[in-house]
Amino acid sequence: MTMKHRIARRTLLAGMAVAAAGALPLGAAAQNYPAKPVTIIVPFSAGGTTDILARIVGQGLQTELGQPFVVDNRAGAGGNIGASLAAKAPADGYTLFMGTVGTHAINQALYKKMPFDPVKDFAPISRVATVPNLLVAHPSQPYKTVKELIAYAKANPGKVTFGSPGSGASPHVSGELFKSMTGTDLLHVPYKGSAPAMTDLLGGQISIMFDNMPSAIQHVRSGKLRPIAVTTARRSPELPDVPTIAEAGVPGYEAMSWFGMFAPAATPKPVLDKLNAALVKVLNQPDVKKKIAEQGGDVVAETPAQFAAFIKAESAKWGKVVKESGATVD
Repeated sequence: MTMKHRIARRTLLAGMAVAAAGALPLGAAAQNYPAKPVTIIVPFSAGGTTDILARIVGQGLQTELGQPFVVDNRAGAGGNIGASLAAKAPADGYTLFMGTVGTHAINQALYKKMPFDPVKDFAPISRVATVPNLLVAHPSQPYKTVKELIAYAKANPGKVTFGSPGSGASPHVSGELFKSMTGTDLLHVPYKGSAPAMTDLLGGQISIMFDNMPSAIQHVRSGKLRPIAVTTARRSPELPDVPTIAEAGVPGYEAMSWFGMFAPAATPKPVLDKLNAALVKVLNQPDVKKKIAEQGGDVVAETPAQFAAFIKAESAKWGKVVKESGATVD
């Protein structure tokens, strides 16, 4: 073997050794993950649907992976504040994000300036659940049906106020779609999460609300709110007597919220794989399915690739809805 070949061989072996050494910590890190508490950033206030679901799956992941999964509520800007913080967090698996149809499919069409890229800045882990939105009214309001609401709103332009968890959230766009399809003038009042909006609705400060069912259903069951319709194509098994908006007078109307777990984009694949396996296992547990069903939601457990494809389709769908409705934030 010539000197040139010996040098080349040593260089190759040294390169392989460096590559192997670099791979070992990654594999070891994934094998030992998680070795400390994990934070789940929720981009809305406590008490809303995103928060409820994050706490349900967080408890399950804590049991499954042996470390605390702590919810950190960072509300504001239709979920953009929390999403931006999560996108910029260290990509080590110790900061996760409970994203929504708003943060990952609607906001990019609604906001002219986005502080993060919903595709490039995040690694999808799995969807968690889909839930209907529920159109509810304060009992003092004079309308009890969709047709009565439309008639009242047309006779009183701008008088009907509808609250939402924030601009860009699915309940907001559900309201904008309703306005567009019915030709009504409803006044949107955005909040920093579902809980403060619900507080004002219960207090009569706003007229109606398009809210995720898990946030509103308890107040419907207690009689504190009047259910008018659900936004999905089919009625909810949890409220079988409440009609859909489509069947109650707005043919073709359909809107639905979804929620899913993400990590910062550069999170190592072995860590993502471990998180996906644990999350899917948790979501398939009967008690978790029951808890989410009781909130009016349906569990969805899938692969990261399936979740990514779903997000792509949803972005196209809601981008078109936002454009046609004329809704904008800035």
